Amino acid sequence: MLLARVIGSVVATQKHAKFQGAKLLVVQPCVAKDGVLTESGNTVVAVDSVGAGLGTYVLFTQGSSARMTPMTKDSPTDAVIVGIVDSVEMGAATVEMPQ
Repeated sequence: MLLARVIGSVVATQKHAKFQGAKLLVVQPCVAKDGVLTESGNTVVAVDSVGAGLGTYVLFTQGSSARMTPMTKDSPTDAVIVGIVDSVEMGAATVEMPQ
């Protein structure tokens, strides 16, 4: 699993039947750097399986693991949001999650 921040959404009127009714969100992967979550890497479009919203920090998974949720089983999914992050702790310190 990876940490990311939701930075946008995707609207696709024509899509694979397995995506009908699915919310597609653009997520920006994050790394913890100097006690702060910092956006890094390329953006990813992920199926939202938990009701995340814009600006939310999330957990997402990619590859074959992304097709293991009930919503994405047997679909052409490469990334799925599987959790909404409330806080991140590393050692004894809480990592800051900028808004």
